[in-house]
Amino acid sequence: MNARTKFLVGGGLVLATVGYLMASGIKETGVYYLTPSELAARIGADPSFYNLGLKLGARVVQGSVRRDVASQTIAFRVTDGVQSYPVVYRGLAPDTFTDEADVVLEGRLQRDGVFHATTLLAKCGSRFEAAPARA
Repeated sequence: MNARTKFLVGGGLVLATVGYLMASGIKETGVYYLTPSELAARIGADPSFYNLGLKLGARVVQGSVRRDVASQTIAFRVTDGVQSYPVVYRGLAPDTFTDEADVVLEGRLQRDGVFHATTLLAKCGSRFEAAPARA
């Protein structure tokens, strides 16, 4: 075997190894993104879905936000219009977090039906919509 062939074989092995490591790393750290209805369907089909890290996209139910300033805990409900879940989040909420805000939560649904969020992202409201035209 000449030097060029050895180089190409070695390079191919290195690329294959790096590709395998990237694919396995992505698979291990991948997180499901579900709506409350999809989560309820998954739980109904597979009860082992409890306590599994996932992302939940929903809207905050108006009037459900309760804040405990001393422990920096926020409790609220989220819904997709069909299914809803109570949520508990510890930490500082983004400034855009309000009633009826669209949120993405990362965390785990416990067996008691409460979603314990470790990350809370809130969509910016209508801040960047065009102003209504004047008559």
